[in-house]
Amino acid sequence: MAFVQLNNISLSFGDRQIIDDISFNISHESKTALSGGNGSGKSTLMKIIAGLNQADSGKIIKDKTSRIAYLPQSGITLSGKTLLEDVETAFDHVLPIITDKERVEHELSGVSEESGGTASRLERLHNLQEQINDSGYYSRKETAAIVLTGLGFSQSDFNRTTGEFSGGWQMRIALTRLLLSKPDIMLLDEPTNYLDLEARNWLEGYLNTYSGGFIVVSHDRYFLDSTVTDVAELFNGKLRIYKGNYTSYEKRREVELQQLIKDYTRQQDEIAKAEDFINRFRYQATKAKQVQSRVKQLEKVERIVLPESMKKINFHFPQPPHSGKQVLRISSLFKAYGDNKVINNLELQLEAGEKLVIAGKNGAGKSTLMRIIAGIDPDYTGVIDYGSGVAAGYFSQDVDNALTPESSVLEEIESAAPTHLIPDVRGMLGAFLFRGDDIYKSTDVLSGGEKNRLSLLKLLLHPSNLLILDEPTNHLDLQSKQVLLKALKSYEGTLVFVSHDRYFIERLATKVIEIEDGKHRLFPGDYSYYLWRKEQEADGMPLSESGCRDAGSGSAAAEPSIGEIRKLSHQEEKRIKNRLRKLERDEEDIMTRVEQLEAEAEELGKQLHNPDVYSSAQKAQEVQQAIAEKEDLQVELMEQWEKLELEKTELTEGS
Repeated sequence: MAFVQLNNISLSFGDRQIIDDISFNISHESKTALSGGNGSGKSTLMKIIAGLNQADSGKIIKDKTSRIAYLPQSGITLSGKTLLEDVETAFDHVLPIITDKERVEHELSGVSEESGGTASRLERLHNLQEQINDSGYYSRKETAAIVLTGLGFSQSDFNRTTGEFSGGWQMRIALTRLLLSKPDIMLLDEPTNYLDLEARNWLEGYLNTYSGGFIVVSHDRYFLDSTVTDVAELFNGKLRIYKGNYTSYEKRREVELQQLIKDYTRQQDEIAKAEDFINRFRYQATKAKQVQSRVKQLEKVERIVLPESMKKINFHFPQPPHSGKQVLRISSLFKAYGDNKVINNLELQLEAGEKLVIAGKNGAGKSTLMRIIAGIDPDYTGVIDYGSGVAAGYFSQDVDNALTPESSVLEEIESAAPTHLIPDVRGMLGAFLFRGDDIYKSTDVLSGGEKNRLSLLKLLLHPSNLLILDEPTNHLDLQSKQVLLKALKSYEGTLVFVSHDRYFIERLATKVIEIEDGKHRLFPGDYSYYLWRKEQEADGMPLSESGCRDAGSGSAAAEPSIGEIRKLSHQEEKRIKNRLRKLERDEEDIMTRVEQLEAEAEELGKQLHNPDVYSSAQKAQEVQQAIAEKEDLQVELMEQWEKLELEKTELTEGS
């Protein structure tokens, strides 16, 4: 059985402890998300497991026959082979097995039954043949084509040389190669960074049926919920495992973090009181003994540290100026690159407050449409008509960043922020991953991703009443995405955006337009409705004018409205609402009990510092046993909570 065992692994950079005495088991059955704040050491730990980095101390034990493959976040450069030739190198590990098989076959051809050894060689030959069959070597071309297509490559790409592809597509090639090699354990560091929604959905399906294990780092909440069965969190150098998907981990962790913040606040108060006493009476001889006692107490205190990523950021971006009811009207829009008709006769109207997501595969023309709407690309035919009082703001990953050279990050944002938001700019920068000394960096030394984040924040500080955002969530971690999502949901202007983050889209979009092969379809509902209609289409149900518009096609038979599609009987709807209320009450009771158990365990833990307890092995053991019992009860309660949460999800998604 394939496995990797980490025993007491530690690593520090200077005086900072990145990984602190971690023990962790990974097997061919692991489906694990590696979580943690930005800079917590996730990528470092992945590289240690992969054998690319060395820990300062501890041991890593691996099954000798295990194959472990690692995909970094970026930095892979390929050239010299065609796409198909390159991904077929994923099967190179099979070549020694084939050579061994041929050697055994040669030996068998020269061995007679009487001379002995035939049976053992035949068994060896059978085992080698089984390994080759299991590897998929004989169907490698067909399998490679399936994986390449799933990850967004077209048949015409197969004979292109790898050097022709952009950096993002080269990372897709590396991912393809890793998947085809079928390792026992995969280490995937942000595999979705360069994938569009279709490719992400395909990868989700692949991982859900994968026979090996994997650890994945991702900032895509929906992707994690769809693929993992547990979450390993790196926090202050320690690693802790949480059973369940990412959402269940997040909810459970929220309760724990609230308690940690309470403990931190209480400890800070106690420290402040002790320091105040020391400072007030430091030079009074009559208080010398008490001062010295408090100094010793402070030295013994194990300080609770709250990482920057934990600190809650609550703010609202300034609201935009008022616009007329009709914000945008597009008529007969046509755009082509040579013979390739990217946009053909597109019609679209947007009203104030609508949030439109543009959907479609990579290369379908989403960014082209965004640039046309923003006025960046004037090379088209048709009419783009802004409504009364409309002023557009545009953000793109590949547009030149309007940053002032040599200004610091903090100066750049302070100069852009309205006066009433100046006190909040550090929190905003923290939300966009500029923390600590990062805010004093000069803008001209920032990486491409950092410049994009800063430009996006700068745009949002002066929002127009029509925001056009191309992949605004790129280079953001999960918490930062949540801050951005909350701000955009409360934004009162009109929004047109492209994103590959399904969780982000589902909670933000109120309208969907799909672009594919030059045609467009407008779906007058949220993203869930869009996906439902696509499923109906895949099952052979025709699209109608009431559900969506297909450029160039006539109207189909009438179909039910969105409300009718999802309508439940009154009795069933009432039953579901009552059950949901009951589940929510039960969840609240469970979380209250979990908090009580945590408080009781904490009080018991304090007893271990009592000399009457720790000096008695029997008393200490009794206290430790009581703590363990309360922790076991917490685990049982959280398992009950997860079952309730699953039932709630099934009820809400089915209604």
